[in-house]
Amino acid sequence: MSVTPPQPPFKRVPPHTWTALAWLVGSALTFLFRFRLPGEAQPAQQGVLFFRWDGLAMLALATALAFAGGHRLQRSPLSGLCLILLAAAGASTTLSVAEIPLLQFVAADVAVYVIAASRPRRTGIAALSLALGTLAGYLLTRLAFGWVAGTSAELTVALTAVVAWLLGDAAHQSRRHAEQLREQAAAQAVTAERLRIARELHDMVAHSIGIIALQSGAARRVIATQPERARGALGEIETASRETLSGLRRMLGALRTPEPGRAKESAPLDPGLGLADVDRLARTTTAAGVRVDVRWLGELRPVPPEIDVSAYRIIQEAVTNVVRHAGTRSCRVTVDRRDDELAIEVLDGGPGGEAAADGGAGTAGDAAGDSTGYGLLGMRERVGLLHGEFSARPRPEGGFRVAARLPVPAGVR
Repeated sequence: MSVTPPQPPFKRVPPHTWTALAWLVGSALTFLFRFRLPGEAQPAQQGVLFFRWDGLAMLALATALAFAGGHRLQRSPLSGLCLILLAAAGASTTLSVAEIPLLQFVAADVAVYVIAASRPRRTGIAALSLALGTLAGYLLTRLAFGWVAGTSAELTVALTAVVAWLLGDAAHQSRRHAEQLREQAAAQAVTAERLRIARELHDMVAHSIGIIALQSGAARRVIATQPERARGALGEIETASRETLSGLRRMLGALRTPEPGRAKESAPLDPGLGLADVDRLARTTTAAGVRVDVRWLGELRPVPPEIDVSAYRIIQEAVTNVVRHAGTRSCRVTVDRRDDELAIEVLDGGPGGEAAADGGAGTAGDAAGDSTGYGLLGMRERVGLLHGEFSARPRPEGGFRVAARLPVPAGVR
């Protein structure tokens, strides 16, 4: 289970706090501009009603509307924006100006950004239309009464609203893209996990079923004439069945146990098997009637667990295919531990090579007795996940060859 990183502090601030802060900053600057600042011949703005009781009352009412609109943004964004726009228009009446000033419109710009960033694009466009419509309506009202209208200044204010919408829409699209990437990653993780479980089940069951099939056939043939040999074959069947059942129980336990970190996601479901078990695999298969000769080349140094398990599973799968499909009584397994890689080769001299070439899967693909090539696919997937090389093809002199090269990380060479 992945841990979601904490959001930056500014992202945890609710929208109404931002709109209120924008309104208060705009009001403070408006108040400051009523005075002559150093270097100015006169105050930047005039306001006949600004310091009168009726002007202050209008400013107080506008502030209340702006705060109320900010609180409504999350529940009803468009109605909250309407209240903020009404506050901006009302506050401008006490400033002796011919347009809605930018300082009174900053809170509306913040609201447009919040709506565009957090709501569907249709709602964001509606918010921008409301903002631009308010500015246009204010100018048209002044023109209708024959009053002076600050068209140029109002166009600048309108531009800030458009920029706020563009930024909010970009943030919204970026968040949607990030969500899509997370969903795709989750879907890919589920698919990869399903394939991993399928490989583990196939590799675990196919070999045991092959050994059981051979031993049961041998027991059936000699049960009347050689009861001791039949008893031994039945014992091997019992052992293989118990080992398979134990492996399935370990696998189900691993699936039921929650894994706290991503580092364990690629761990094998049954980590108890590795190259150290190849000799035991050879003895079991030989006892079932197919002799397995194992050759160890190079210095047997430790390899990472994922390479260890995958190498064993590839050998197990290839040997199982020899048992079930090669039509031969022996095969050879070579494990070569080189400086930078682990090389595996499984050779048999059976007549199954031609059928393998025709069917596209052959001895390496029909591990479970099917014609879909899940064994070959599973081996290719294992090698591909480890960035190695894999081949499975008939030999010119007869038989079949399965080979894999698994690179070993530099830290464990």
